[in-house]
Amino acid sequence: MASVDSAPATHGDVHAVAPPDPVAFTQDEELKAYRGMLLIRRFEEKAGQMYGMGLIGGFCHLYIGQEAVVTGLMMGAKLGDQTITGYRDHGHMLACGLDPRGVMAELTGRSHGLSKGKGGSMHMFSKEKHFYGGHGIVGAQVPLGTGLAFANRYRGNDNVSFVYFGDGASNQGQVYEAFNMAELWKLPVIYVIENNRYAMGTSVTRSSALVDLSKRGQSFNIPGLQVDGMDVRAVKAAGDLALEWCRAGHGPMILEMQTYRYRGHSMSDPAKYRTKDEVQKMRDEHDPIEQVKQRLLKTGGASEDELKKIDADVRAVVADAADFATQDPEPEASELWTDILN
Repeated sequence: MASVDSAPATHGDVHAVAPPDPVAFTQDEELKAYRGMLLIRRFEEKAGQMYGMGLIGGFCHLYIGQEAVVTGLMMGAKLGDQTITGYRDHGHMLACGLDPRGVMAELTGRSHGLSKGKGGSMHMFSKEKHFYGGHGIVGAQVPLGTGLAFANRYRGNDNVSFVYFGDGASNQGQVYEAFNMAELWKLPVIYVIENNRYAMGTSVTRSSALVDLSKRGQSFNIPGLQVDGMDVRAVKAAGDLALEWCRAGHGPMILEMQTYRYRGHSMSDPAKYRTKDEVQKMRDEHDPIEQVKQRLLKTGGASEDELKKIDADVRAVVADAADFATQDPEPEASELWTDILN
């Protein structure tokens, strides 16, 4: 594992540093990563299908293609570490160990959804799993996640807050206010910029003056790493370094995960701002799940039949979640008056 000794100093000029080498996964870790990413992929495919059938309303943002980011980071997290993200949140919830039934039931607006059917795709929470949303306002989760880190510092524990946001949100002003306070108070927070290149539909090269987003914390003295977000091993290595950095009391770190979404920004986005060839090239050459699959086959860690069995098991879990979500009753009308801040 990379050591914080190789990370930048806590004072003086800070520059983006080279990420550590990808970790060498054991067979069990490869299989865990494969199953975890496959669950997210199959769940999102089913969610897209159900949205098309009219079973899911409102906005719906799929995580297909980006599965390695949250999977790799959660492999290094411990119980008590918090997660907060934006509206592309289903994958994060599953990686945090939330029940697929509860996630899908919330998508369909049912009473046993994680927010009792009242939050929908973008607003789900689980205090038990330390998952704090799911937020629809672009960038709003960044100061909230910084507040979680402040609470950790105040309580004197060694928990770390993972704050996920995209390349589009990285241009929001509140992000930089949070950066300043996090470094000023040396808060244990990892800012994870999921750079999928297009924000809502505009290339990062057209919307950001500085396209190396790992350097966005330089003026606040926050170190940053650029990471291959399509390689779960590279994500795990960077996450381990950042976690050690934060737990040692050095303050925040930025991880720019260079990733890619295969679908549009949301289900209503035809994604005409990029070519089909570009998307297919990413699928063929950099798919995070296929990379793990090929390593398992090459090393003998699993056979083709064993991997098909894993896929079948995952599909069964997702099908069960979908069946539950379509049969679960809708919330009672009285739920309109509960969980309201007066």
